[in-house]
Amino acid sequence: MFCSTMSRVEDKHLIGRLNERLSNSGFRFTPQRQHVYAVLSRSGDHPTAEEMFIRAKQEMPDISMATVYNCLDALVKSGLAKQVMVERGAIRFCPNMTAHSHFYCDSCQGIFDIEVPVADGWQLPKGYEAERFDLTIHGRCPECNSWKR
Repeated sequence: MFCSTMSRVEDKHLIGRLNERLSNSGFRFTPQRQHVYAVLSRSGDHPTAEEMFIRAKQEMPDISMATVYNCLDALVKSGLAKQVMVERGAIRFCPNMTAHSHFYCDSCQGIFDIEVPVADGWQLPKGYEAERFDLTIHGRCPECNSWKR
C-alpha cells in the first residue's frame, strides 16, 4: 500500500504509530486509514480533502471520497493530523503535530509550517486558560516575494 520510496523502517514506524493512536482513540486500523495517513505524512503542502482523495486514488484506485473524509476525520480525532483553516478556504490537513504556526501566502495560496516562539509573557484576560493556539500569518512566501522585486 505504501509508496515505494518509503523504507521498511519508516513503514513499521508509521504503521505502529498509526495503529496505537487509532486504537487508543477507539478506531480500528484499516488499510484505507493506513494509506491516507501515509499519503498525508509524505505531503508537505497542507492538502484539502479533495487533494487527498486525488493523491490516495493514484495508489488505491478503489478508495472513495467518503472513505478519505472518514479517514481524515479519524486521523484528526486520534491526534495524528490537524485541521488548518485559513479564512474562507477549504479545510486543509497537516500531519505535523508539533507546536507550530502557519504562514499563508496571499499570492500563491501556499501554506507553510513556521516556528513562532510562544512568549511566556502573553497575558490572557482573567479567567481564561489557553490549551493550544492557532496562529496564521499572512503575506508573501520567499518565492512570490522574489517576483515582486
